[in-house]
Amino acid sequence: MKFKKIEPPGDGKPITIVGKKLKVPSNPIIPVIEGDGIGRDIMRATRRVVDAAVEKIYGGEKRIVWFDIYAGEAAQEKYGEVLPKDTLDAIRTFIVALKGPLTTPVGGGFRSLNVTMRQVLDLYACVRPVRYFQGVPAPVKSPEKMNVVIFRENTEDVYAGIEWKKGSKEARAVLSFLKNEMKVKIRPDSGIGIKPISVTGTQRLVRKAIDYAIANKRRSVTIVHKGNIMKYTEGAFRDWAYELAQKEYAKQTITEEELFSKRNGQVPEGKIIIKDRIADSMFQQILIRTAEYDVVATPNLNGDYLSDACAAQVGGLGMAPGANIGDFVGLFEATHGTAPKYADKDMVNPGSLLLSAVMMLEYLGWTEAGCAIENAIEKTIIQKTVTYDLERQMEGATKVSTSQYATNIIANL
Repeated sequence: MKFKKIEPPGDGKPITIVGKKLKVPSNPIIPVIEGDGIGRDIMRATRRVVDAAVEKIYGGEKRIVWFDIYAGEAAQEKYGEVLPKDTLDAIRTFIVALKGPLTTPVGGGFRSLNVTMRQVLDLYACVRPVRYFQGVPAPVKSPEKMNVVIFRENTEDVYAGIEWKKGSKEARAVLSFLKNEMKVKIRPDSGIGIKPISVTGTQRLVRKAIDYAIANKRRSVTIVHKGNIMKYTEGAFRDWAYELAQKEYAKQTITEEELFSKRNGQVPEGKIIIKDRIADSMFQQILIRTAEYDVVATPNLNGDYLSDACAAQVGGLGMAPGANIGDFVGLFEATHGTAPKYADKDMVNPGSLLLSAVMMLEYLGWTEAGCAIENAIEKTIIQKTVTYDLERQMEGATKVSTSQYATNIIANL
C-alpha cells in the first residue's frame, strides 16, 4: 500500500492472516503512535524496554521494526488534520499497532479520537486485564485477589454517539415522533440520545470473551448488565450472551443456574461457568468478593466504569493496560489521558503503556518476552525505585524519572 506522507521501514515484514490466524514474521512492522502530552515520555520508555526484552529473550532472532505513524497534535502538524487516512490505512495494513494517549483538539471534528479509531477500524472488543503487582500500594486489604480480564463492547451503547442537543431541529423531531407515534412524553427541554445494543455486537464480544477464557483456562465468564431496568438493551445483552454460550460452547461451559440446581455447586472438569450480575451489584461484588470473578463481558458504559474501578484497587490507571481488538486488528494503548501538565517532564509512570505492550507481545505469540517484562516491573516495584505516583504512596521508596524507571526495568529483565 502507498501512503501519502509516511514510508514503511524496509527492514521489516508485515504480519499476515493465514487460516484465520495471525502469521507473525521474526521482524514484524509495528505501527506506533507516540501520543500527545506524556505520550512522548512514556512511549520512549516503553519502546526501550520492549526492544531490550525481545533482544534478551530471543537473542536477536526476533525484533520489532517500529513504524512511526501520526494522530492527534503531531498529525495536525504533519497533515493538517488530527486523524489522517495514512494512519488508519497503516493500522489496517500491518494489523497490530501500539498507541500512546491522545488529545481530541477543540474543534477538531471528532467527538473522541480514541472512539473514532475504534469505530472506523471496527475494534469491537476493549480488553482490559487487571491484576496486582507485588509491592504496589493499594487501598484494599487483599489486592492480590484481583485478577480479572474485562471484555468491554467498544462500538455500541451510548458511545455510539447518537445524540442531539436540547432545542435542536433534530431533538425536536425525535421528541415529536416519540410523542405522536410512540405515545411517550419527554420534557421538551431535553437533550436526546439513543443507546443501541445489537445481537451482532453482543455476541461477537461475548464470543471473544469465552474464547479467551477457554484458551487461558480461566474459571468463569460473568455477564455484567443493567437488564433489570433497560430490558431490551442491557437485558437483551444478557440473554444474547447466554444464547451464544449455549449454541456455540455447550461442551465447554455450564451456567451458574445449572451448576447449583443440578450439580450441587460442583464444577465439571474443564467447564467454564457462565454467570451474570446486575451492574451496580457487580461494583460491590468486585470489592468484597473479588476472587470470585475472572473474565467479564459487558456493554460499553458498564465496562468503562468497571475497568477503572478494578484498576483503582491495584494501583490505578498507571498500572492498567488495554487493547482494542477486532477480528484480527489489535490496537494496544495506554488507558489513561495525556496529562499535559506533566508533558516532557520525564516523571510519569509508563506502566499502563508498557503493560499494554506486554499484551501486544502476547498477541504476537511472543509470550516469553511479555512475561519477562512483567517480572521485571514487579521486581523494580519491590525494590521501591519508582515514579512519583507510586513513590508518594510507598514508605522508604526512591523517586526516579520515567527514563530511569525504564532503565531499572531493563536491568531487572
